Amino acid sequence: MTRGPASRSIQSYNLFGESGDLPDVVHCETIAARSILHNWEFSPHRHARLHQILCVERGGGQATLEGQVYPLRPKQVVNVPIGHGHGFSFRKGTQGWVVTIAAEMLDEVLTPSEGLRRVLARSALFRSTAKIRAAMEQIFVEFAERRFARAHVLRGLSSVLLGLVAREISAKSQAPDGVTKADLLDRFEALLEQHYLEHWTVADYARALAITPTHLSRLTREASGYSTSHLILERIVREARRNLVYTNMPISTIAYALGFDDPAYFSRLFSGATGLSPSGFRDKVQGSA
Repeated sequence: MTRGPASRSIQSYNLFGESGDLPDVVHCETIAARSILHNWEFSPHRHARLHQILCVERGGGQATLEGQVYPLRPKQVVNVPIGHGHGFSFRKGTQGWVVTIAAEMLDEVLTPSEGLRRVLARSALFRSTAKIRAAMEQIFVEFAERRFARAHVLRGLSSVLLGLVAREISAKSQAPDGVTKADLLDRFEALLEQHYLEHWTVADYARALAITPTHLSRLTREASGYSTSHLILERIVREARRNLVYTNMPISTIAYALGFDDPAYFSRLFSGATGLSPSGFRDKVQGSA
């Protein structure tokens, strides 16, 4: 294991143009499909709203996860959480799959009380299992077909895959001694899920964690590359995107449900964060579907 490039050089982007639309329920492709276009090299980067799971069947190379470089071998899985820096250098001809899941889909399939989100928020590389490889292959086949109930089946298969990956990460994790940065981040994420609709400030979250706002922002920036205030806004925007895609609620109703007294202010905030108005975002997603 060696040190990789400095985190400040990591670029943030989204495979699907996150300012404009959501991917299909999930996105699945072979490792080769995109690697061939980039000479099998992907410099370190982040995805602000995408979680990726990569499974190598044959070949290998190197994986860079949060600045650490690891050898990548056959029958290995890489878990890349939202916002985590990652890069790959594959040997030519490497075979396997990459499943990409939008943050909104994670909200749909992960139950907060079960604790999977906390485990899946860790970058990890581990030995694959027959069940994980079978789930990846099923997703790949279902994704390529256009059959009735496709979205429902893909949601179910993605949920299974996430559970299997979380199980392996959890089994290989060692319990930390005392309060660690990971503990504080886990508690912050839990508080964010509980209070984002109340529009808590950075100071509110820091107070609940018994640390300073500066300390909290430093922790979130080290873990994700983003400030605490950005993550607070991102959680609200993510819920807005989910409601715009998965419900028929009027935009004003969505704004009120998200704790805004003024729908016009909500629309300006959403536009600033995504580059599209709420109605424009909904129209684009529905049009692409």
